[in-house]
Amino acid sequence: MKFVAFERNTQGTGASRRLRNSGRTPAIVFGGEQQPISIELDHNALWHAVHKESFHASVLDMELGGAVHKVLLRDVQYHPFKPLVLHVDFQRVDDKTRLHKKVPLHFINADTSPAVKIDRCTVNHVLTEVEIECLAIQLPEFIEVDLGQAVKGQAIHANDLKLPVGVKLVTHGKPNPTLATLVEPVEEVIIAPVASAAGDKKAKKKK
Repeated sequence: MKFVAFERNTQGTGASRRLRNSGRTPAIVFGGEQQPISIELDHNALWHAVHKESFHASVLDMELGGAVHKVLLRDVQYHPFKPLVLHVDFQRVDDKTRLHKKVPLHFINADTSPAVKIDRCTVNHVLTEVEIECLAIQLPEFIEVDLGQAVKGQAIHANDLKLPVGVKLVTHGKPNPTLATLVEPVEEVIIAPVASAAGDKKAKKKK
């Protein structure tokens, strides 16, 4: 995914406020052997980009000053109640940069699994993303979790994942975290209302 950035010469709270009022968003690029660079982005284009999964979980091509730089999105600051991005942080990377990054999980084939198709189970997503370690060139945009063979009551764990080559799961001491469970449907039992003793007496008097 590619985006365009512009060098930013003014800094400070007041300058950032004026920049946002003009439809631009302040940002910074750090990492590598170069010094951090202050940049600015078109807010409208940025707003559309931050709503795309690939913008958050893949190496990006940043065009700046006629050159293209490989960067990774590291942080996005949003306004607490306005549809506004306040600031963005990017990290410079190359193919040999070793990364720790959270990537989304894509659960596939649930509808055709025995658990859902036959037993009408519900998929309970315990985790929607996992942290991985890999080289920048090996970073996957997402990791698929195939539920095609899942059965009633089954729990899908991290060890069930088929990770891409060179990608290692980071679990922070948890040996085999649960990703999803197949929950059996709960059958509702309808109990007929029982007339109260007082109601029975009234009914007898009317007779």
